[in-house]
Amino acid sequence: MDRLLIIGSGDVALRAMPWLRQRFRVYALVRRAEAAAQWRLVGAVPVSGDLDDAASLRRLGGLADVLLHCAPPPEGGQDDPRMRRLLAALQQRGQGPRCIVYVSTSGVYGDCAGARVDESHPLRPATARARRRVAAERCLRAHSIASGCALCILRAPGIYAAERLSLARLQRGDPVLQASEDVFTNHIHAADLARAAGLALFRGPHLRIFNVCDDSQLAMGDYYDAMADIFGLARPPRLSRAECAQHLSPVTLSFMSESRRLDNTRIRRELRWSPRFADVRDGLAAACAELQSQGQ
Repeated sequence: MDRLLIIGSGDVALRAMPWLRQRFRVYALVRRAEAAAQWRLVGAVPVSGDLDDAASLRRLGGLADVLLHCAPPPEGGQDDPRMRRLLAALQQRGQGPRCIVYVSTSGVYGDCAGARVDESHPLRPATARARRRVAAERCLRAHSIASGCALCILRAPGIYAAERLSLARLQRGDPVLQASEDVFTNHIHAADLARAAGLALFRGPHLRIFNVCDDSQLAMGDYYDAMADIFGLARPPRLSRAECAQHLSPVTLSFMSESRRLDNTRIRRELRWSPRFADVRDGLAAACAELQSQGQ
């Protein structure tokens, strides 16, 4: 059985585990003992290591036949040295993985003024975090070309699920942009992203990029209105961009400065992927029902 290594042992990778463990011997890079215990429970072999500590990654050499990479770049800078450390470590004891699936972000496209965006669209990252993602993608692409390793990059927009919603924003009464200044936003349920990652491991062609998103094309304010309605909360106030700047953090404002409508035609056609929650409103309703069943 092939060995699969998970880098970025969070929610999306955990959701993929029931499917992955039937097809691979799964290893997961972890930093903390509690995370190791969690991954043992779901059937993975935890491997202690830290992407910021090259020495701790030496044990990864020759370990993985296949790599699922869901970890973010560092929080600062314009580059992703974590990716370079990892790729160097994986090849220390011979051949590295023959296939890599990397979960990136649609933020690499930057602001597209509401245009429909497919995978051929130029990369114009507007924030440092998006530029770090571009650096990671380029590092992986160079590695793939040099080594012959198959590579699939999944560019994901806002990931949501029952436990990762922006309900606190609604509860605080944070504003959103008025309709005349609003931006298009894109979404993907964590379970649908996990399924896409699994399919990419088997069906993804060599050196291919996919937008992985649902079919919704909502303005950001409409998204928060839908969430408020489903969860029985007040809709957020609509303010001008100048007024929002007085109430929101720079990070939040940066998400309100980019508008695009992702095209998911390629992933539907080539990976034969179909999201369970094609409409984000259906996903929000399912998340609400899940939280209610948990008594939250």
